[in-house]
Amino acid sequence: MAPPPRRPLIRTALRVARIAAGLFALALGLIMLVSWLGSSIPRNSDWDEPENGVEIMIETNGVHTALVLPLVTPEKDWRLDFPTTHVLAQRRPYTHVSVSWGEKTVFLETETWGDLKLSTVLKIAGLGGEGLIHIAHYVRPRPDSSLRPLTITREQYRRIVEQIEGFAPEVGTPRYTGYYRNDVFYDAPGRYTPTNTCNQWTSDILAEAGIRTGLWTPFAGGVMKWVPPISDADR
Repeated sequence: MAPPPRRPLIRTALRVARIAAGLFALALGLIMLVSWLGSSIPRNSDWDEPENGVEIMIETNGVHTALVLPLVTPEKDWRLDFPTTHVLAQRRPYTHVSVSWGEKTVFLETETWGDLKLSTVLKIAGLGGEGLIHIAHYVRPRPDSSLRPLTITREQYRRIVEQIEGFAPEVGTPRYTGYYRNDVFYDAPGRYTPTNTCNQWTSDILAEAGIRTGLWTPFAGGVMKWVPPISDADR
């Protein structure tokens, strides 16, 4: 006896696949819309950039954001919290430190975005992940489209310092080799979730200091839209 034709099963499978793809696209579109709306609602809407104060920088690679801070000011010497002895290139004349927070597995296993695994994304989306802080030391970083300067008051900078000190590693905190010779990772408090992302961390630090930024910024663009791009004269 001949087996029944498989065409109905194939058609059903294709129909289910199309429905699943459609639902995924719809969900993704809704997430993008909500994130755009959330990032467009300002916190500290009356903030204006002062003419004088402390110059920090907001850094992005298009997916992830970081705060780039002067290594030493009257308010803070970051060498005490993030020693340059913890990176391979210890003797460079560093002037700034880049600070960002993110998910441990992604940070440690994703040197490039081509290394990102679907299984990791699905796990984080469902269960979240442990926090990790990334520290990179820079020598006179030059402003550009992905590294934008921002002047803030000294009081606002002190408030940024106080927040980041809560993520600074204590003696014995595990640390991990960075991607290059000038960076390092440390275990850090906080749990990464789809609503508490690396970019949300950046904007929360700015908002708590009284600086204008978006309400919900899961993506890098939601952070950078509030940081004025540099002019050609400043390059």
